[in-house]
Order: sequence, then C-alpha cells, then structure tokens
Amino acid sequence: MADPLSRIFYPENFQELFSEWSRFPDAKIFAGGTAHLRNQISRIPMLPEQIISLDRMEELHKISRTERYLEIGAMVKMNQIIRLGKVVPEVLIRCLECIAGPQVRNMATIGGNLCNYSRKLDCSAPMIALDAQYELRCAKTSRWISASRFSSLPGPPDLAPFELLARIRIPLEHWNFTRYLKFRNSGNEEPGGNILLIMRNQKNILTNIRVVYCGQIILREKNSEILLEGRHLPLDKKDIAACIDKWNSYLSVFEGNENAIYAGTEESSHPELERVQILNFIENTLKSLSD
Repeated sequence: MADPLSRIFYPENFQELFSEWSRFPDAKIFAGGTAHLRNQISRIPMLPEQIISLDRMEELHKISRTERYLEIGAMVKMNQIIRLGKVVPEVLIRCLECIAGPQVRNMATIGGNLCNYSRKLDCSAPMIALDAQYELRCAKTSRWISASRFSSLPGPPDLAPFELLARIRIPLEHWNFTRYLKFRNSGNEEPGGNILLIMRNQKNILTNIRVVYCGQIILREKNSEILLEGRHLPLDKKDIAACIDKWNSYLSVFEGNENAIYAGTEESSHPELERVQILNFIENTLKSLSD
C-alpha cells in the first residue's frame, strides 16, 4: 500500500512521463517495486510521497527479436524473459533463475535490476559479458551506452538527471560453454556477488572467453582473457596457472578499497572467503576445460 499522502502518477507514454517528472522532480520512478519494498518489515509498507509508475507504459513492456539481437523493454518481468526459452542466452537465463523466488521474479523487472542505486545487482554481469547495449531516454533525446560503461564504475549507474533506461539490446551470438555461480554470504540471508564464465570455440581453438564478477563493483580481468584466446582445447595447465596468477594480481589491487565487494563492506562479512571463491570458481572452471 502507498502512504496516505503519496501521489502516484501513471504515464502511458514518454511525453506524459517526462512532463510529470518535470513537474515533480523529486518523484521516484517505480518499476516492479521490489527495491522499494525489500527492506521494509511493516505489514503496511511506506512509499515515497511522489511516485511515477511505469506500469502502463506499453513501449517499456515490448520484446522483439531480429537475426542479430534480442531487444527487451526495461519493464519486462524476469519470469517473462525466462519463459522466452532458448532465444535468450543461457548465461542470462541461469542468472535470472537464481534471483529470489518465482513470486518476486513475477514482479521484478530487468530494468529495475540494472538500475539499482545501492549496489550492482545480478543481471549486470551477464549483460557485460554479452556486450549488451542500453537505450537511455530523456525528454528530448535518446542515447545508446554499453553495459560495461553503464555499470563498471562504483556507485550508481551512469544515468543523467531525468534520464531513464528504456530498452536492452542483447547480441544473439552462440556461446559453446557457460558456467554461472551466485555466492551466498555466510551468517545472513543477503546475497553475495555472482560470477560467470562464457566461452566460444571453433575446431578446438578457444576463440573468445569472458569472465565477469559482479558485487559492489564489477570485476573483469581482460588480460587473462587475451592470454587464453587462441589456445587449443583442452587447455594446458600452464595456461590455467598463468590465468589464475593474473586474476590473483588483479584482485590484490582492490585490497583495502572500501568499494570492493571483498573489502569488508556490509555485503561481505568474510572478504577473504569471497576472494577465494572467485579464484576457485575460475580455476575449477578452467580445469574442466583441460580434461
């Protein structure tokens, strides 16, 4: 329920949305609502005084597909994407299936997950790995931005004032191999980070590999990917060891950084465990490609 003093606006198109937003600049954008309700324990949740709900904006609910891309509106629910089946890259399906339970996924939107202001949420990792692009709209213009640029820096996503994520464009490229893991924090029910590895190979030659970790910040060690690309499968143990060394050095740079997921933030009460989990995931996954 809304607070009795709350004012809720339901625009049906972008013109109405930005008109209301300009009149009420302090209004909060409301997508699926799960972020607003997450930490509230009262039977009657308290909402902001002014809310702009995107629920009636038909354009934000659209899903389309071409030979090269899958385009998903920001208001599409997570379970809707899962039900699309094989057209969706496997790594994104696995990520979505690990988010909360079916009831939450029926409410939570892909745009809300990507635009969370308090921390990087799970879908950022597969979007970066898949080279997704986001369409950002404001009152007079629109622009496209890469998923990596949108989410890579610590802090809130790269949205200008009075700008909205409208659409996600995902390249439909084939990946031969997918591994995905979501960490759980020890001692509480809060989710930890998530990590993935996707790979493409042709005639037993590894042509492309992506490893992305998402927590308080996004971690991706591109030099380790370059090291492995072009290698023959199964992978040589020396190449795996060299890749782990690069990740080990890369993670050591973030030691003591208050923005790092494993640097003792509220999201990770066991920073060294988180670090070990990242390295173990990468090592064990690469070893499975050496058998």
